Amino acid sequence: MRRFHIAIGVADIAASVDDYSQRLGQHPVLVVPGEYALWRTEALNLSIRYMPAEPGSLRHVGWEDTQARTLSVQRDVNGLIWEYFSAEDQAREIRANWPRADYRPR
Repeated sequence: MRRFHIAIGVADIAASVDDYSQRLGQHPVLVVPGEYALWRTEALNLSIRYMPAEPGSLRHVGWEDTQARTLSVQRDVNGLIWEYFSAEDQAREIRANWPRADYRPR
């Protein structure tokens, strides 16, 4: 299974969680108050990160894929970062950045 991944910088995590939860029709699977949130729908993996100097910025895109053996990162011809990763790769990154979150994908 593949989910398209979008990572966005935001100025307000709480307001963004409310807004994107309404847009996606579901709550995030993880919220690190004031810092980060993650949604995993059937088709989309959306993460937001507190970046007050760059609200609305596209941080990177990519694919969450059950077939991914390890995280890979590439730049396309326009300089946009594309990541290819498994749900567990993402969970390891989350736990490394926010150990108290102890996130485990479902």
